[in-house]
Amino acid sequence: MNRFKNGFLILGVIALSAALTSCSLDGGSPKAESTNNANNEESKMAGEGREYISVSANAGMEPTIGKPEGDAPTTLISRDIIVGTGEVALVSSTLTAHYQLISWSTGEVLQSSWKSQSFDFTLAGVIPGWQQGIPGMKVGGRRLLVIPPELAYGATGSGPIGPNETLAFVVDLIGVQ
Repeated sequence: MNRFKNGFLILGVIALSAALTSCSLDGGSPKAESTNNANNEESKMAGEGREYISVSANAGMEPTIGKPEGDAPTTLISRDIIVGTGEVALVSSTLTAHYQLISWSTGEVLQSSWKSQSFDFTLAGVIPGWQQGIPGMKVGGRRLLVIPPELAYGATGSGPIGPNETLAFVVDLIGVQ
């Protein structure tokens, strides 16, 4: 009888261990999903689970952003901080958003629509990093985009953005038309 109880105890411990190792520490929140398998593979190769920059998750409020950590990624990172519940941004959509732009090299906020007004745009009119990183985002969401120079302003830079600068954007999607 003791052997029988010990066997069940061991099986119970193994089952509990398996269940706990498959749990997430984020309460099971949904992860950002890309509609393109190639982008999913690139995200995994770029260290999707790595924390590049800390970003606050207070919906509707200006984000608090930490200083970038480590070497800049060489591929686009697109990660939901808050998963929205509204309409989905499509490549053809006209969007309204708030954003903050951070220089990877200095951690300095270079631009912020939160200081003035939201930004209306079409994806065809913005940098490739936004064109690739915004589709699939839902209204009410907040997304971190870490964009390497070749998907941003490249070797020339633009305004306060220096040449070959990796950029980090925190984008809050407000509307989709």
